[in-house]
Amino acid sequence: MEYQLQFGELLPYVPQLAHGFWVTVWLTVVTTLAGCALGILGAAARSSRQAWLRRVSGAYVEVFRNTPFIVQLFFIFFGLPALGFKLSAVEAGLLALVVNLGAYSTEIIRAGIQATPTGQLEAARTLGLGKVQTFVRVVLPPALERIYPALSSQCIIVMLGSAVVSQISVEDLTFAANFIQSRNFRSFEVYLVTALMYLLLAIGMRQGFRLVGYYAFPKKRTR
Repeated sequence: MEYQLQFGELLPYVPQLAHGFWVTVWLTVVTTLAGCALGILGAAARSSRQAWLRRVSGAYVEVFRNTPFIVQLFFIFFGLPALGFKLSAVEAGLLALVVNLGAYSTEIIRAGIQATPTGQLEAARTLGLGKVQTFVRVVLPPALERIYPALSSQCIIVMLGSAVVSQISVEDLTFAANFIQSRNFRSFEVYLVTALMYLLLAIGMRQGFRLVGYYAFPKKRTR
């Protein structure tokens, strides 16, 4: 049995692929920024001396790290409207991605915070720095430097997992691929091109994170 590759069949659908690609890029950028910010807040709460903060943040992390992402997505999109919180497909997909990344990044960042030497904290108290100042100026920067590679990898993993949002009709790259395949039935060509586009996006993200890390953490250049 011979299969004739016909990539020319995809040419009429280039606009759909381009649109889906940029929707995926947009979701990734917003998710990365918001998810990492949520992770910093979650890590601060997990490291807090307030027991109730530790319990709330711990419950959040356990729920979102130990349930399937697609279930989280369906709960937000189909379940929340029953409570009066109706979201569009894009809003639901973005919220699901952010809270999912936030849960994972919380634990990653917390690991960096726990590795902070006690001497640095004592020095901060000696200088009269408050709790917030100590966290922002003394604890957080070196913690982020320590866990930056792991955090970067997690952001890329979430980007690849964002393909699931196509299940609620978010017009991302996977949605575009499914649409095109349903029209021309060239499954091999469509999904091969789609996989290559995700690969290029992942490589681009890795290089982007490397560049950001180069300027954000200059100490690493001399190591």
